[in-house]
Parts: sequence; structure tokens; C-alpha cells
Amino acid sequence: MLTMADQARMLDVDGVALELRLVRKRVKNINARLRGKTLLVSAPHRVSAEELDEMILQLARRLVRRSRAEVVNSDGGAERIARKVAARFSDPPEVAEVRFVTNQTARWGSYSSQTGVVRLNAALRHMPPWVLEAVVAHELAHTFYLNHSPAFWELVRSVCPKTDRARAFLEGVSWLASSWDELPPVERSQLVGGNNS
Repeated sequence: MLTMADQARMLDVDGVALELRLVRKRVKNINARLRGKTLLVSAPHRVSAEELDEMILQLARRLVRRSRAEVVNSDGGAERIARKVAARFSDPPEVAEVRFVTNQTARWGSYSSQTGVVRLNAALRHMPPWVLEAVVAHELAHTFYLNHSPAFWELVRSVCPKTDRARAFLEGVSWLASSWDELPPVERSQLVGGNNS
């Protein structure tokens, strides 16, 4: 817990080490800014230490993920892969924007028919290219079908023949991610390439 006497401390947010600098002053709300690896927080005196700790973590997570999203989108990779996959459609879909995002935790991708924006889970950048292409094909197919009808799946598979393989891969990744903490250390070491002799 952060007490009023603590003015600076280290904080781990999603694996990112931050130096937290807290100032209590006459402000109405808790405010946070991220400058490099320093989280600057100003908070009203009336906020309890427990409430402040909770808010700091929420704000820090939002700022760290926003910062990471800027980095992963700086090279235009999402747009490039979307154009490559879109060219495989007989009638290439039009989309307003394609971005990797760091705040999607329950989906690998999403498409908004209102805005024309495709969002891709940033973790896909580290997976085999055919997995990323299958997710992109799935989301681009939603420009034609806003459902998961047989016609939708036929279109996705025609654009990306490895769709079913990619879906199985992602199911395995999801299972492993959700089960990782419950696996005994020996089994975890086997999965990450521990000594197999």
C-alpha cells in the first residue's frame, strides 16, 4: 500500500517497471502522466491510500498500454498486412483504419461497421504470420457479413486457407495463457523448452 509519506517508489505494471512519483495537492481529481518510465501522479488530499493505490494501478495500466500501442503501430505493420490480405478478396474490402491494440483481452480482433476500424490484438504480432493473416481475413470478411454465417466462413477460408489451423492455434494459446499460473513448475519448464533429455 502507498502511504502519504511515500513520495516515490517503483511500480510494476504489466511487466513494465515504472518509477511512481506521487504528489498530494489541491486538485479535484487524481491525474496521471507517463513520461518515459516515470509515472507522475497528483492526487487530492481527501482520497484514501487504498483508493489511491487502486486508481494508480488503473491509470498506470491504461497509460502503459496506450504507450505500447503507439510503439506497435508506429511502423504501419497493421495497415500493410491488411492491404496484403485484402488483395486476396475478389472484391477487396474498404476499411478506414487498421490498428494493433493493447486493451483487447477477450478477442483477437474486432471490426466496427459504424467506423470501419479493424482492431487487432497486439499479441498477434508475435505469432506465426499465417495466424495474423487469418485473423485479419476474419475481420475484413466482416465488412461483407456482420455475422458468422456459413457464407462468412466460406469467404474467410477462400481468402485464408489456413483459417481452421489458425483458430486451433489461437484456442491453444488462449488455453495456455489462462492455465499458465496453475501449471506446476516442472510442466511449465517443459513447455518453454527446458532440458528435454
